[in-house]
Amino acid sequence: MNYPPDSTATAGDGGALDPQRAAALLGDTTQRARRQLTPSPPWLLATRAVAVLAVCGDVWLSTRGQHPYRGPTAAVIPVLVAFIVLNFFATVGVRERALAGVRGRSRFSRTDITVMVVAWAAVPFILWALDAAGVSYGRYPATVLIAPGLAYAAVMAARGGWRGCATGLAVAAVGAAGLSAGPAGAWLVTGAGLCAVLMSNAVIVAWRQRRGAARP
Repeated sequence: MNYPPDSTATAGDGGALDPQRAAALLGDTTQRARRQLTPSPPWLLATRAVAVLAVCGDVWLSTRGQHPYRGPTAAVIPVLVAFIVLNFFATVGVRERALAGVRGRSRFSRTDITVMVVAWAAVPFILWALDAAGVSYGRYPATVLIAPGLAYAAVMAARGGWRGCATGLAVAAVGAAGLSAGPAGAWLVTGAGLCAVLMSNAVIVAWRQRRGAARP
């Protein structure tokens, strides 16, 4: 007759799994799970920070001498579009891989997604209305950050994600700051501001991961 193994035995060295080893194992497993479930790891945030600064800085260099302002030159537009597409797929791909099989508050609800989609979809209409009304802000690239930033902050506040809420407010603040820099200067303010926001998030996430790993 076969008897079930003793519940205090371990599979590795045949010794007993004492409470300290059990706690250490649980802590290590929890830390690995937290790192895997981080939708935006530090390396991705830092990469996006450098990329957005480089792209916006490039556009700024191509527009700063325009009188009057006509927008990015044809040579820069493909770079800008490529960055937007690559950033989107990289962010979505990493998030979906991190949250595969995860349910609950780690995922956005349909209402959350709808709010953010509507905020982004409203941006072209806002710009068109401003331009039609003769308001120069319709040509400022920083204008596109205000509504989505505020929408993201509201969604994250409702979910209790205060770091995400602060990020959304910071993005909206970058957009507002860009309105005082002129159409061309707004590109530089946008790039530098978003770079600072993303780098700050990367540092915070890395610090939290290190602090979690240092816990016994």
